[in-house]
Amino acid sequence: MFYAPAMRLKDCHNIADFRLLAKQRLPWPVFDYIDGAADDELTKNRNTDSFADCDLVPDVLAGVEHIDTSVTIMGRKSALPLILSPTALQRVFHWQGERAVARAAEKFGLWFGISSLATVSIEEIAALVSTPKMFQLYVHKDKGLNASMIQRCKDAKFDAITLTVDTIVGGKRERCLRSGFASPPTFTPSSFMSYAIKPKWALDYLLREKFALPNLDTHVREGTAEAVSIQKYFSEMLDQSMDWKMVEQIRNDWGGTFCLKGVMSVGDARRAADMGIDAIMISNHGGRQLDGSRSPFDQLPEIVDAVGGRIEIICDGGIRRGTHILKSLAAGADCASGGRLYLYALAAAGQAGVERAIQLLKEEIERDMKLMGVTSVDQLNRERLRWR
Repeated sequence: MFYAPAMRLKDCHNIADFRLLAKQRLPWPVFDYIDGAADDELTKNRNTDSFADCDLVPDVLAGVEHIDTSVTIMGRKSALPLILSPTALQRVFHWQGERAVARAAEKFGLWFGISSLATVSIEEIAALVSTPKMFQLYVHKDKGLNASMIQRCKDAKFDAITLTVDTIVGGKRERCLRSGFASPPTFTPSSFMSYAIKPKWALDYLLREKFALPNLDTHVREGTAEAVSIQKYFSEMLDQSMDWKMVEQIRNDWGGTFCLKGVMSVGDARRAADMGIDAIMISNHGGRQLDGSRSPFDQLPEIVDAVGGRIEIICDGGIRRGTHILKSLAAGADCASGGRLYLYALAAAGQAGVERAIQLLKEEIERDMKLMGVTSVDQLNRERLRWR
């Protein structure tokens, strides 16, 4: 019988390879939490597949020996047109968690974010790195908790707050329902063996730093001291009365650079621009909320046509290749962002994995810009695209 050799970090040459290595190293409930999405997962798959429906049109003989991959987004320069989107529970995937992602982002000069459900505190991340940082705010029913997180971000001098607006209720993540995945992870009869046969992950989780959600645990037990599914957490703990008036109040309370994550319609984009909000992330939460919704890349052109130049636009989700980033910019985005693209790498190999993933994307962006015949990202426009 033939057995394929186990993958190693050096065998990862693209984001799909990191996904395979993460699947090899994680218990299946943890991997399925990263990899899974809502309902039939149509939207999650469409987020990436939509890039294949659009072709690049290169120029040649353009003198591309020297190129500039940098952008300025939300007032801060980024060496690449890429943001590492905020994601929750990172120390569940690898014991280094948000610390690894922060250090990798600083090494490459990138924006990155941490979640309200981060496993490392606002204050520690602020002290750890100087790279531009955003805090992803989930609005809880507990107004004292919301105020606490905003004030902590002020005191820690975070560069932006990104308010997530597409989690009014939790999406139905069926893989998690089957595995019983919860925060913190719990061992169920159906999943016990999956943890037992991944002893390195299990020992790291059990013997290293105790799991916590330090941005929440002063106010709530759920998710940090008391196991709860993410679907249940969103549905029971977050404020379903959130509206545009509340958005305005939160922006005023924060007083700094402010972004909305989860905008998908032209109407909402116009309203955000009319309010003078700094940026929007066109995002469907990685397909983890409303299955059957449109992909960010498909929705990007009409939002750019409506509000481009009035508000910064970030295309969030489905990014797996440097060409996906370049297509987003050519369609009118100011920047692209993604979560799974580095979470697979984090789960596979910690900080070394995240750094290798970013390096591969950096090389793809540089190579593809030269092949496109552009020396700076602002030369990318819709003349360079053809939709099938």
